[in-house]
Amino acid sequence: MLFNKLPDDLFLPLSGKNRHIYQAVLLQLADLFFDEDLIDPFIPKDMVRSTIEEAVVRLGVRRWEPEEEDSDDGELPRSTAEYTNRIYRRLVQTGWVEEEQRIYRTFVLMSPSISFLLRSMVSIANLEKRSYGGAVLNVLSSLESAVNDPAGRGITLSEAAQTAAEFSAHLTDMMLGLRELKISLSNAESPQEVVRGFFDRFVERILVSDYKTLKTKNNPFRFRRQILSLLRDLQFDPIKLDKLTRHYQEQFESEYDDAEAMVHLHINRIIRIFESVDKRLDSIDDFRYRLEKRVADTVRYMDKTTPGMASRLSRLITEVAKDDSLPVVDTLEEIGFISPASVRSPFRRRIQAEPRVIHQQVIDPQALQLRQLFKEFKERREVKIDRIDAYLDRHLSKSDTVRADQFEIDSIEDYICFSYIRHLASLGKKAKKTADQFNIQFNDQYTQVAGMVECRDFVIYRKR
Repeated sequence: MLFNKLPDDLFLPLSGKNRHIYQAVLLQLADLFFDEDLIDPFIPKDMVRSTIEEAVVRLGVRRWEPEEEDSDDGELPRSTAEYTNRIYRRLVQTGWVEEEQRIYRTFVLMSPSISFLLRSMVSIANLEKRSYGGAVLNVLSSLESAVNDPAGRGITLSEAAQTAAEFSAHLTDMMLGLRELKISLSNAESPQEVVRGFFDRFVERILVSDYKTLKTKNNPFRFRRQILSLLRDLQFDPIKLDKLTRHYQEQFESEYDDAEAMVHLHINRIIRIFESVDKRLDSIDDFRYRLEKRVADTVRYMDKTTPGMASRLSRLITEVAKDDSLPVVDTLEEIGFISPASVRSPFRRRIQAEPRVIHQQVIDPQALQLRQLFKEFKERREVKIDRIDAYLDRHLSKSDTVRADQFEIDSIEDYICFSYIRHLASLGKKAKKTADQFNIQFNDQYTQVAGMVECRDFVIYRKR
């Protein structure tokens, strides 16, 4: 779990009074430890200290507040070197960095879990925009590699599933970011603050870099149909599925059944994400439209406020206060507290709505009957595991093995069951119990089944 990977006191520097200082220092150290040209992950201590000192000088830190964990009795640092020493010592004590002694030199390193955490924190601080087209093309290229060469590049299917999952999470983050922006803009007090917050947070941070291409003919989601088509063809291609499963088995060093379940899990994950992406984008677009409209209305109505009204009212009240001959108001029955000529505008008269008759809509009985027939037909075509179990038990009750041409197809339910007994693994976890009870062997010959289906010949038998 998380607490077994990270030190207990790791977040103490980021939760104390000087958390902004430690944040700036950690971001500066991230550039040092994550340098692309860095060959040896062991960095000399002098270089780490100089990096911390550079961050201190850049910030001009002279407002250090004493903390309970300080061992200097609350004494404030007096120089840049003392700031550096205290920050470095605190980072070592809490586990952000570790020291290693090599003869006469001290080197500093960062453990893998801390390194991963710091990279994640840097990405949160940057909040970089994502590209729709880039994510979709990455999924498509990885999927094509896996389909075209399942025995050699099958592992790219796992990368496609991971990219699709990250893209789905980004859509969710975008919706939540719009919600936070809406709340912050509702607390703005001036048109300038509303406009500045809208462009700084929405356009520059939340909005994806190629959002405008979603409304053009070069829409990156034009490849979505191609992705779904490749995956559905792959679901019903046992030869490629077998090669993918064996490749997964080699790469992940797992059993054949676990590798097969992992292949179908990745395929189904990508299908679910790209089938629902239209609805999610419509929801985001609708939220974006309402947000932009609200910002436009806020700016428009704020702009209509008479400039300088507050100053003029203040001067008017000051002048009125100088006159001592004003009558004292002791009742509101004769003297109106707010007159029609006051700053506050009167309420508009309510217009009474005219009554109207509500007629109940009558649905044609034939339409109801047709709807019921479609519902029954759809239910008969539904894939249910209990139907498949009953269909297999009916044919295997008298014999341990059944060939493809020995199956009977007397109804729509029988046709659906026969279509899926050859691909039980594609049904996922709900059919795993049934798939574990039977073995199926295909050959290269084709056969006719009940005069309705032509398919590859196979033999199915129950496991003992």
